[in-house]
Formats: sequence, C-alpha cells, structure tokens
Amino acid sequence: MIAVKRRLVHEHLIYIALWAILFIAPLVSIYVRSTHDAKYVFQWDDVFMVWHIYLVYLVVFLIHNFALAPMLVNRHRKLSYFVGVACLLAVFVCYQCQSRPAGGGPRPEMEMMGGDPGRMGHRPPRMPGDSIHRPHEFNPEHRGEMERHGEGRMMDRHHDHRPPIGIGLSHLFQLVVMILMLGMNLGVKLYFKNLEDQKEMRELESRSLSQQLAYLKYQINPHFYMNTLNNIHALVDIDPERAKETILILSRIMRYVLYEADKHLVPVGREVEFLMNYIHLMKLRYTDKVSITTDIPAEMPDAEIPPLVFITFVENAFKHGVSYKQQSFVDIHLQFSDGRLRFSCRNSKPVVLEERGKRKEESGERKEKREKKNGGVGLANVKQRLDIIYDNDYTLDIQDNADTYEVLLLLPIKRDV
Repeated sequence: MIAVKRRLVHEHLIYIALWAILFIAPLVSIYVRSTHDAKYVFQWDDVFMVWHIYLVYLVVFLIHNFALAPMLVNRHRKLSYFVGVACLLAVFVCYQCQSRPAGGGPRPEMEMMGGDPGRMGHRPPRMPGDSIHRPHEFNPEHRGEMERHGEGRMMDRHHDHRPPIGIGLSHLFQLVVMILMLGMNLGVKLYFKNLEDQKEMRELESRSLSQQLAYLKYQINPHFYMNTLNNIHALVDIDPERAKETILILSRIMRYVLYEADKHLVPVGREVEFLMNYIHLMKLRYTDKVSITTDIPAEMPDAEIPPLVFITFVENAFKHGVSYKQQSFVDIHLQFSDGRLRFSCRNSKPVVLEERGKRKEESGERKEKREKKNGGVGLANVKQRLDIIYDNDYTLDIQDNADTYEVLLLLPIKRDV
C-alpha cells in the first residue's frame, strides 16, 4: 500500500510540473517579446485566451488520468477503457467544433499562435475623437446609400448567420494532439506500474529464497543428528578425545545452519568448511566397504556463493548411494578456474538383494519412494534458487545411470566486495 502511494506521488509530481510549464510558457513568451519589441503592448486577454485552450486539454487529461487510465493499468478492462476514450474524444471534438466552427475565419487564439502578428497584442492606442467602427453599428442616415450598394444586406447576413459547424484541419490537428497527450499519460502510468511490479517481484523472490533456505535447514535429515549423537555416545567410552572432536564438529555444523545459512551469499570458504564437517561426521557411520573420497583445494578464493548449495547433492549421495553390505563409494570434487566453480558429486547405486522377503521388500520400496520424493523436492528447490540467483549463467547436469549417479554443477563465483 505504501509503495502504491509513493508511486502515485511521484507520478502526480511529474504531471504537475509539466502542466505548470505549459501554463507558464505564454507568460514567458509574451515577456520575451515585450522586451524585444517596443511597439508590443502586453494584453492579459491574449494570455487568458491561450489558457482557456489549455484548460480544455487539462480537463480531458484529468478525466483520462483518474477515471479511464486506471481501468486499463490496474483493472485490465481493455474494452471499457477504449470505449471511454472514444466517447471522451468525441465530446472533445464536438466542443471544439461548437466553440470554433471550421471555416469561420481567423480565430484570436490562432492569431496568437502564428496568425497576423499585428493582432497579437499589438493594438495601437486610440486617440481622442477616434470613432470605433463595428460592423453592426452604423449611422442610420447612410442606410439608404448602403442599401443601394447592397452593403446593408451583406451586413445583416454576416450578423445573423454563423458559419456551419464542421470538422476542419485545425480540429483534426487538435484531435491528434489530444491523442498524443492521452498516450503520454498512459505511457507514464504503465512505466510506474512496471517499476512497482518489478519491485514486488523482487520482494517475492527474496521471500521465496528465505523460505527455501528455511526448508533446506530442516531438510538436513534429523536421522543424521540422531546417528551422530549415537556415534558420539559410543566413542565416549572407546575414544573420549575423538568423541570431544566429534561434538565440536557437530556444534560447528549446527551453528552454521542456524546463524549463517539465512544470508543471500556466504564466503565460499565457510560453505566448504560446513561441507567438510558434514562429510567428516558421515564417515563415522560407515565401514571400510564404503569409499569416501574428497578433492577440495586447500586455499579458497575470496568469493561468495549461495549457502547450503552443495548439501542437497551430498546428502542424497550418502542416503541413496551407500550400502552397509555392498561395496559402494561417494566421490566429491571441487575446483576453481577462470572465475567459475566446478562441483561434482558421484556415488554408486547399490543393487537390491533378491533374498529379501516380500513384505520386507514392499516396505523397502515404500521407503525408497518416500526418500526419492524428498530428494526430488530438494533438487527442485536448489534448481529454483539457482534460477533466481544466476538466471541462465550456471550449469546443472545430472546423470542417473544404471549403477552410478553423477551431479555436475558449474557456478560463476561472485567476488566479495
């Protein structure tokens, strides 16, 4: 609501400035002419005449701005808008034709805007004794002489009859000016409406990113924390020092998720540190049958990436690619070159044993479908985040083969400023 009011204030300030300039222009023009032409006599009637013309345009503009244009810009009622504009222009043309009929001779306002310069406020002063000649005032003593020459009849016809109402070139010109003015009004409204829509879209995208990050925080499997705590409990008696180290690593993971993962971008070194801590704790759960390899550079560039962007792929690799009874592997690689980050995660796909009972197999299938569904939501979430942040300037390639699952992610790294 506040954004709409701010948009209307800016829009109306533009209109006020333009119309103020338009109404001041005749005064400035007459002032400039009076300073350069000593014979020119300033006449307020000439200014009022031009202002009367502008006032008609202003009334039409206000009707269009406050009544018609919102139909199209805010409510998208195209038919009502165009019908209303057509009726407004028709009334405008009728008014112009009625007040200044076509073919009725030179008009005072046209004289000011390019007609006879001798009439544009240039009226010589009247001397005492001068008579004012008007077409309808004449000496009755000369009526007979005037009738003999037909002048009286011509004068009566000129006085009693006005030219017929019609549309001339001047009316068409005024109509074109009015259409351009209404088009300008509509263009300004659409421009400010577009700015408002873009701002709302950015706010929605930001809100969506916040919701996605919140989802990713809770997506880290609670079983991971439970299993890690169980491992720590077992290590307390076997290897107390290692148990203390594990508790410290777990606290770092939880601190990063709670306090740093809600930012738009984080240093790439912090994200990689979080990832390595997660992998370190996952290694406590598996035997030597699971090969976990990582290829991570020792030094990180001074750049930023979105938080929690790798965890979805790594978590899915451990969840779906590791078996306690079969040889399995998880390979994670990270490289930086030419201002881009290259992340790859590759894991095995264990074969389901046929010796399982039917009931156990059905239970396992339901569990696998549920896990795949959750994993699919996580992948869709990551893709949507990357689309919002990087648009088309990234690459995400997923290869779901028969015995392996591979993820390749290429990101442009943003320098920390």
